[in-house]
Amino acid sequence: MAAGRALLLLLLLAALGPEPAAAVWPQPQAERSPPGGGRCLLPPRRFRFSYAAGSAVGPGCAVLEAAFQRYWALLFAAARPTENEQPWGTPCTQLLVYVALPGCDGFPSLDSKESYKLSVSEGSLLLSADAVWGALRGLETFSQLVGRDENGTYYINKTEIVDFPRFPHRGLLLDTSRHYLPLKAILETLDVMAYNKFNVFHWHIVDDPSFPYESWTFPELSKQGAFNAMTHVYTDADVQMVIEYARLRGIRVIAEFDTPGHTLSWGPGAPGLLTPCYFGKDPSGTYGPINPILNSTYEFVTSLFQEVSAVFPDFFLHLGGDEVDFTCWKSNPKIRAFMKEMGFGEDYKKLESFYIQKLLDIVYSLGKGYIVWQEVFDNGVKLRPDTIIHVWKENGMPYMEEMANVTKAGYRALLSAPWYLNHISYGQDWMAAYEVEPLKFEGSPEQKDRVIGGEACMWGEYVDVTNLAPRLWPRAGAVAERLWSNATVRDLQDAYVRLADFRCKLLGRGIQAQPLYVGYCENEFSRF
Repeated sequence: MAAGRALLLLLLLAALGPEPAAAVWPQPQAERSPPGGGRCLLPPRRFRFSYAAGSAVGPGCAVLEAAFQRYWALLFAAARPTENEQPWGTPCTQLLVYVALPGCDGFPSLDSKESYKLSVSEGSLLLSADAVWGALRGLETFSQLVGRDENGTYYINKTEIVDFPRFPHRGLLLDTSRHYLPLKAILETLDVMAYNKFNVFHWHIVDDPSFPYESWTFPELSKQGAFNAMTHVYTDADVQMVIEYARLRGIRVIAEFDTPGHTLSWGPGAPGLLTPCYFGKDPSGTYGPINPILNSTYEFVTSLFQEVSAVFPDFFLHLGGDEVDFTCWKSNPKIRAFMKEMGFGEDYKKLESFYIQKLLDIVYSLGKGYIVWQEVFDNGVKLRPDTIIHVWKENGMPYMEEMANVTKAGYRALLSAPWYLNHISYGQDWMAAYEVEPLKFEGSPEQKDRVIGGEACMWGEYVDVTNLAPRLWPRAGAVAERLWSNATVRDLQDAYVRLADFRCKLLGRGIQAQPLYVGYCENEFSRF
């Protein structure tokens, strides 16, 4: 108890202390300030983002042009047009951006280069990066370093930053089936993901409760499966807007269409797809997972994933494969006969594997890679070597043992088990997420290299647009720093100070981020 009170006192003192002008979240890999300190003044009316000489990208680069506009507005929208700019001090009127590699029209990928260097010196600001994706991360860091003094003068302290991500896959899952999330809420989430240097939006777009994705191949799926086919759907235009909005922020969009379970909402719009359940010898009138014994099932799945592969440009699709309830399959006489014919006995995991293997072959034939939940691995499905296994279970086997098993078998792994942010508790539960170490398992260096990152998950049973932002932010930031920053960045008190400051920045940017603890922000939330 005494230790707990001491920690609370430290946090309270930190909350009431001055906000650091140069706290960055997530913490950069290396940051150095000159011995004498010093700062550069930023005159809002004259300040511009520009391309450095020799940069492989320049005017007309959509990714950077859009970012320049966003960040100028974020930094200087509050500046008064008539404000006198201080004559003293050395002004910095432009941030020069140098990008070594050409390419502005493509999409980010697992192999994207996100490293950057930021130099703030006497009258000079330079941001250099290998690719536009690294320039985006550097622009976010630059924006967090800009301060404003009591006279309203904008400034940035002299500093040198060298930065790059620890893991290439840093994701956030949103569930839009259990509650429909309006397009605006998804776009705002993408904004805050970029502020946190997340780079993957895992869109769990459909599930048992509803099918809000409007398919042009099977339009009845959303007509019959959405909560409301007029108001609670994502049109093709909506989906394309999400994908492009994310691209301009260096964020990949990975769609999940989870099968064979979690598909009850598919049934009304796709007659014959789901398994009829039986009570004794008669159909019960209810349905279970996708029926894995019919040729028509695989014709349907092929057509749907042909569309999904064309709509979502990322190389990877998330195919789910978790929590398949065998009860309905066991009750169906035709499935039992199929099991006997195939020599599966009473092992319905073999039937699940039969379906999954066919699905994986279909998706591979479409030129896509795939991510699956851990049950697919656990149940012994034959997988291609480049499959990514998503570890999510906390009950049963400890998740770090699962990480060891997955990587020992030669597969790449993603971690989400300790980062289900829909689970809430009183107090500072962000700390538990922050203290996770994704590589804390027994294994060789080669195994550790197969961990490509992780995802924070926000499942939607109790979350909709009314509480999405405060439940996500700044808690998800704990996961963001763990996946971006060096493994040695673990000091909770330092993290608290920086995260509290970052939360204040989010409020200033119009994001309804919940408080960490007692305290206040100079710019309180004002969208009321």
